[in-house]
Amino acid sequence: MDTMLFESFYGLLRLLIVGPLAYFLLIAVLRVSGKRTLAKMNAFDLVVTVALGSTLATVLLSKDVALAEGMLAFVVLAALQFAIAWAAQRASPIEAAIKSKPRVLLLDGEIDQQALLDERVTQEEVAAAIRKGGHGDVGAMAAVVLETDGSFSVIPRGDDGDRSAFPDR
Repeated sequence: MDTMLFESFYGLLRLLIVGPLAYFLLIAVLRVSGKRTLAKMNAFDLVVTVALGSTLATVLLSKDVALAEGMLAFVVLAALQFAIAWAAQRASPIEAAIKSKPRVLLLDGEIDQQALLDERVTQEEVAAAIRKGGHGDVGAMAAVVLETDGSFSVIPRGDDGDRSAFPDR
């Protein structure tokens, strides 16, 4: 029972030394790996970010994992994320496997019910996105698009131009 609250000063000292070192090494790896790692995330980016956080926690709390092993794990995860993102830019099958496509949920003021069902989005979420964009009339919208990172793009009529940026329906 007494080791549940305190085991040794060695464990505390290890945490005080390894903690800041692992933290700053992770920041360095994230800075080198680029803005993509820290941007709004798709599912692929989220998995890498969660894995980085889990690795940091393991390095901090497990005496069985040395700082060098944790650092190598940070570098491997960042390198995998970079390599897969690089490959996805060059091969559409890889891009299709790791990224979702944007989806038009509303077009010319009319909600696409099938798109809502497929994407598991409610009409209220679409209305909230329209309000968040500073608009109040669903019928005045050219489009609402569910983006690959889960955010909504709201495009009012008159701002839709030639619609070349709209995803295929």
